[in-house]
Amino acid sequence: MKAIPFKVITNFLIVGAILLMSNACDVQSSKHEKFNYSYDDIEVSEAALEDHYTEHNTEEYDRIYENSFQTVMQNPLSTFSIDVDNASYTNLRRFLNHNELPPKDAIRIEEMINYFNYDYPQPEGEHPFSFTNEVSNCPWNTEHKLVHIGIQGKSLDYEDLKPSNLVFLVDASGSMSSSNKLPLLKKSFKLLLNELKDADRVAIVAYAGAAGLVLPSTKASEKATIINALDRIESGGSTAGGEGIELAYKIAKDHLIENGNNRVVLATDGDFNIGTSSTSELVRLIEEKRKEDIFLTICGFGMGNYKDGRMEQISNAGNGNYFYIDNIKEAKKVFSTEMRANMFTIAKDVKIQIEFNPNQVKGYRLIGYENRVMKDEDFNNDEKDAGELGAGHTVTALYEIIPANSEEQIASHDKLKYQKTKTTSASKNDEMLTIKFRYKKPKGERSILITHTISDEGLELAQASNNFKFSAAVSGFGLLLRDSKFKGNTTYEMIRTLAKQGQGEDVNGYRQEFINMVETASLLREKL
Repeated sequence: MKAIPFKVITNFLIVGAILLMSNACDVQSSKHEKFNYSYDDIEVSEAALEDHYTEHNTEEYDRIYENSFQTVMQNPLSTFSIDVDNASYTNLRRFLNHNELPPKDAIRIEEMINYFNYDYPQPEGEHPFSFTNEVSNCPWNTEHKLVHIGIQGKSLDYEDLKPSNLVFLVDASGSMSSSNKLPLLKKSFKLLLNELKDADRVAIVAYAGAAGLVLPSTKASEKATIINALDRIESGGSTAGGEGIELAYKIAKDHLIENGNNRVVLATDGDFNIGTSSTSELVRLIEEKRKEDIFLTICGFGMGNYKDGRMEQISNAGNGNYFYIDNIKEAKKVFSTEMRANMFTIAKDVKIQIEFNPNQVKGYRLIGYENRVMKDEDFNNDEKDAGELGAGHTVTALYEIIPANSEEQIASHDKLKYQKTKTTSASKNDEMLTIKFRYKKPKGERSILITHTISDEGLELAQASNNFKFSAAVSGFGLLLRDSKFKGNTTYEMIRTLAKQGQGEDVNGYRQEFINMVETASLLREKL
């Protein structure tokens, strides 16, 4: 139960004082006019209380410890899981649209970069990926280089898609009552319904205090039945998230489509508070459920009590992706415009391992992906979970590089007493690094390995592609918002200029919106 706001307590004390004064006046003289009072004069309505609680911000963000520069001679490998989530970007946009700067730990730079699609070629050959790589000068540190690594997932033939078995898992607790939560959630799911085919199936599970089946698995052709069930859901009660997850996965498993798209779509503010509710318990629960070949999509809604870190961890554990829906336009992007990329997985457990050539690179820093960094030995371990890639999705990663001839000092451990690190003849070439890439097919258990090398062609920043310039601009924006110690000479004006240079065709206007957001943040940061 939430504490009674101080304002409400004060109002009741004032009324009590008025009552005492009024009674005293009655006793002393009937000639004195009595005070007129009414409980209607005291702002303690449900709406007022809800507004007050909304102002009491209980949002939570997990601490992010930025990746630091590593020496190649002591740490030649960098290993991480891909990440196509973009919740951090839309959450950032929500803050700026309310004329607020976001908390530092709300900024996950890789999710900002991967909010945008990039102009990478479609894959050819046996693997459902293409690679695009580029090296140029680092915009915020002219002594460094920036490596851009781009991956393009293969687009599916939309006329030959496997049928979907979807379970909508709806948080209908009391915290979901405001207009940017349950009402927006319903409108969002209706957009998704418009994209489904008649052979697809939809079930709806809602949870509030206890989980219940709102709609058994139903053919998507029965659209009116599905919408009616969705519209009947009302908010109220506590949040039994774990119980809802259990039931949703059971329904999905009961109607599993062999070789189909089996997925639970969880929509919530993440404020689970009864039953299995701790983040660690929920992560263990989801880790068990992912073994059933059922994928997970998490959609965050609302503000005030939004639990970002919890939902990111659950998504990472569950062969899933994670979005934050801040408005109906974002709902259209996630559930309509990019629905197939977000709802159809073409590869799972996708990992990247970079080996740097010490004759070309002295030190490196992976920008973002802090929550996705893996142990080097886990790259070859098919038991270790990693990220998923959807149909037509792009994934982009950036490394800041300190060249081998640099005099810059990098933190390192003492020289070893019992062994020495030596370079091999393979390092005596112009290769900057080798990319090793592992993935599994959606139903596969054994990973497939791809390798690729990158060299520095001496490309000047002015000659770099739109992909390079725009991703660098987004990265720089994230460094500024985090007030990163690695931000170098980054300024808002530099970011704006770089983003405009790399804006490209921008059919949906997402990149122009980013440029506008940079200007908003710049104005909010100014000390007036």
